[in-house]
Amino acid sequence: MSEKDNPSSTISINRFSGKEIQTVSDVVAVEEPLEIRLGYTDPHKGRLHKSLSITMRTPGDDINLACGFLYGESIIKTIEDIESIDSDKDNVIRIELRDAIKFDMSRLERHFYTTSSCGVCGKASLESLSTSGYDALRDNNFSISGKTLVTLGEKLREKQNLFQQTGGCHGTATFNDHGDIVEVTEDVGRHNAMDKLIGGMLRAKLIPIQNMGIIVSGRASFELMQKALVAGCPMLVAVGAPSSLAIELAEEFNITLIGFLSEKYFNIYQNPDSIIR
Repeated sequence: MSEKDNPSSTISINRFSGKEIQTVSDVVAVEEPLEIRLGYTDPHKGRLHKSLSITMRTPGDDINLACGFLYGESIIKTIEDIESIDSDKDNVIRIELRDAIKFDMSRLERHFYTTSSCGVCGKASLESLSTSGYDALRDNNFSISGKTLVTLGEKLREKQNLFQQTGGCHGTATFNDHGDIVEVTEDVGRHNAMDKLIGGMLRAKLIPIQNMGIIVSGRASFELMQKALVAGCPMLVAVGAPSSLAIELAEEFNITLIGFLSEKYFNIYQNPDSIIR
């Protein structure tokens, strides 16, 4: 990891303790913008380049983040859809799609509007997934014992090195049915952490995820459930609460959804039979 990709920074702060204010060092998670630019071929206008997204992220795993973002938005279906990736310039990732890959910028703009506007969320968002070609996971056979599941939260925290240093980032990880944490990503943004995880698996050609679940350190939002669906993940586990729309998505697409995971209990919102007593 290069110096510019350092995910944490040490600063000097004033700390109140008891009756005194002292100058001490503190470690904080770095947050910087990342621009994702896309090159693609338009059948009428030729080769075009557009800025797709500017996200505030923790530096590191930027290529994985960008690939995971493109995959989650259904811009690419496989890593082979990408002709080249250039990350030489600070805080800019340039991705060139192959000429044969069709990309509709207007569809993406409509999707961004849908997911950011309160009036057209809910049912319209779920229908958009169905019309985009995503089906329910009918062969969802992933299961894990309840005794194993309650250990995952602590295992995730133990592997969140950046969180241990700063206390200021989200963690996302894959796990197998034995309760082993396989891969961990961290970021100040929970969506970015998920994109980094899925992007890394996409580049390693491990998508769709069929024999592993994903655990997130915060709540389960609709967007995180959507990313899990696109990746074919059979189970999403959240340390925090799920949203109502996340639950609806889990029910419609047959994804096991666990919330409020702790060392003592958890809630099962979909597929209770996947938890072995």
